[in-house]
Amino acid sequence: MNSPLLEIKQISVSFEGFLALNDLNLVLNKGDLRAVIGPNGAGKTTFLDVITGKVAPIKGDVLFKEKSLLGQKEYRIARKGIGRKFQSPRIFENLSVQENLALSISKPKTPFSLLINHLKVKQLDEIQHLMSIVNLQSKSNIKAGSLSHGQKQWLEIAMLVGQDPDLLLVDEPVAGLTDEETDLTADLLKSLAGDHTILVIDHDMEFIRRLDCPVSVLHQGHVLKEGSMSEIEKDPLVIEIYLGQSEEEIQ
Repeated sequence: MNSPLLEIKQISVSFEGFLALNDLNLVLNKGDLRAVIGPNGAGKTTFLDVITGKVAPIKGDVLFKEKSLLGQKEYRIARKGIGRKFQSPRIFENLSVQENLALSISKPKTPFSLLINHLKVKQLDEIQHLMSIVNLQSKSNIKAGSLSHGQKQWLEIAMLVGQDPDLLLVDEPVAGLTDEETDLTADLLKSLAGDHTILVIDHDMEFIRRLDCPVSVLHQGHVLKEGSMSEIEKDPLVIEIYLGQSEEEIQ
């Protein structure tokens, strides 16, 4: 049996005595697509901060490819194969879509890598592929700042994929998106799973349903329940604590 790609073991994080995470456990295997939901204050962002090295826990361990990430710098963790997408798109708005992607795939990342004429055929093909998976081929020479909010989200996801991480941490990718953009984003992430391991945090229940993947519910810093979205929605404790509404209203 293969070892988990990511294993979070009894992680606790304290902020001035408040336990943001409390004995949190979670396992992701290679190729998994997992959604994490929970009310504000459940520990979702802190959870990602611990994985990426931004926050140090007071207890527990984070294993990535069977090796601990604790005490390592954020950039070193990123280089090990963990990419993170924040809620607000972090793109270079004054650069074109193609230039953003050229920078994301370049190693090392330097201004020279933006000179498309100096890119190798393989790199140009990769940029074309990245634009195709997020349907931005027609926007290749347009400045990223001119894209719609949804297109900016897709561009950042493509930039993340261009870095070829083993694990993608995606934080609220459909915030501010239209219903159509939300559906397309779910389909995009589903298409990337398998080749990548993806953990998605979001509040949009329709989006989580469309992902059609296992769901972990966070409450008071630990995993309250795990299962399919249909199982989660019918759980009385989840309804009471997180969803805060009747089962009829959820449907």
